[in-house]
Amino acid sequence: MRFTVPQFIEHEAKIVGPLTFKQFMFIAVAGAVCFVLYFTVPFSVFLSGCLIAGGISVAFAFLKIGGRSLPIIFGNFLKFSVSPKIFLWRKKETPIQVFKKEAAVKEDENKDELPLKIAEKSQLKKLRTQIEIKTK
Repeated sequence: MRFTVPQFIEHEAKIVGPLTFKQFMFIAVAGAVCFVLYFTVPFSVFLSGCLIAGGISVAFAFLKIGGRSLPIIFGNFLKFSVSPKIFLWRKKETPIQVFKKEAAVKEDENKDELPLKIAEKSQLKKLRTQIEIKTK
C-alpha cells in the first residue's frame, strides 16, 4: 500500500487571528509608534509618520520576495554589507623545483633491472591496415 508523504509542511502557527507572532509584533510596534506620535507631534507630522510606519510594518509583515520574507532579506543584506568578503579560490604560487643528485643515484641503482620498451608510435594504424588488407 502506498502512502503519500506530505511535503513543505513547515509553517508558522497563527497566534493572533490570521497573523503569526512576527507579523503581529511588526504591526503592534507600528501601532505603538503611531500612539506615541499622536500625543507628541502636530497632526500633520503624526499622519505622515503613521503612513510611513504603517507602510514599513505592513511590508515587513506580509511582503515576500522570492519566497523569503522581507526581514530575512534585510538581515542578509546587512550581514553581507558588514561582513568581510571571502574569496574561496586562490591560485597558489608553487616554487620551481630543482632536482637534486639523489635522482641520479636512484637511476644507477635501477641499471640492474631490464629497461622498459616504449613504443614510438601507435600501432593502431598498422593494425587497421593489416585488417583491411586481409578482409579484401
